[in-house]
Amino acid sequence: MMNSSRLLISRQSSRCLVSRSSAVAHAPRSKLVVARPSSSATTTSSSVQPPAKAAAAAILLTTALLHSIINDGTSKKNNYHHETASAAAAWCSAPPRLLGAEPTMLSPATEPKTGILFPRLCNGMTFVGCGVRVKYGFVKVYAVGTYMDPLAMSVIKDQGETQLKKALLDPNYPRTIRIVMNRDLSIDKYTAAIIEALEPRMKGQDLNSLDEFKKLNPPVDLIQGAEMEMTIRGDTLLYKNAVGGIGQIKSGVFTSAMCDVFYGEEAVSPTHLQDVLKGVKAL
Repeated sequence: MMNSSRLLISRQSSRCLVSRSSAVAHAPRSKLVVARPSSSATTTSSSVQPPAKAAAAAILLTTALLHSIINDGTSKKNNYHHETASAAAAWCSAPPRLLGAEPTMLSPATEPKTGILFPRLCNGMTFVGCGVRVKYGFVKVYAVGTYMDPLAMSVIKDQGETQLKKALLDPNYPRTIRIVMNRDLSIDKYTAAIIEALEPRMKGQDLNSLDEFKKLNPPVDLIQGAEMEMTIRGDTLLYKNAVGGIGQIKSGVFTSAMCDVFYGEEAVSPTHLQDVLKGVKAL
C-alpha cells in the first residue's frame, strides 16, 4: 500500500514539472527577454550593470540635476538684482517732474567781490545773504554771510523792511554769522577789530565778555580761507574759531551788540546787510 502511495506522488510531481516546463515554453517572448545592452556599451557576461556602477551613475545623474537647479536659481537671482538696480538707478536719475517734486537747488552762493563760496545750509539754518568787509576803502578783509531759521522768520519777513531790520537787531531771532578770510591777517588784528566795533555798542556793560571773546581765539594767525562761525540764540553766542575750537559767551548785551555790528545802521558790511534783507524776504 505504501509503495502505491509513493508511486502516485512521484507521478503527480512529474506531471507538475512537465506542466511548469510547458507553461514556460509557451509564455510570451517579450516577458522573458531582459533589456539588452546598447551596442556602444561593453558586452559583459550579464546584461545588467554591477551594483557599484549603477550607484555611481545614479549619483552622477543626481549631482548634475542639482547643479542645474542651483544654476537656474542663481541666474534668476542675478537677473532680479540687475533689474532692481536698474529700476533704482532710473528712479534716482529721473527728472524732478517725474518724481513729483520741484528741483532743490543746493549749490553754494558766491560773494561777488571776493569769489568766496557760502554753502546753502549751516548749523541747521538757511543762507540768506553775504557781502564783503572792506577796510581803508579798498582792502577786502573778509566775506561774511548770514544763515537764519526760516520758521522763525516766516511771520516777520512779510511785515515790511522796517520790521525786518528790527528783527535782525534782535538776538532772539536765531542766526549764524559766518566769516571767511579773504587775506592773511594776524589774530591780534582780527580780535582787535571785532572788539573795537563791539565796545561802543555795549555802552559800558558786560565788558568782561570782550576778554572772553579774545580768549576764544587761539594765538594762531589767520590765513586766507580761514573760517569763523558765530551762532546767536538770545543771550548766548556759540563761537567756532579758525582751528575748529568751540566756546560760548553768555551775555545779552554782547549778542545784541554783535547783531548791531552786522545789521545796524552802521553795519561793518553794507553789501552784506542789503543782501540779507533781500534773502530773508525770499525765504
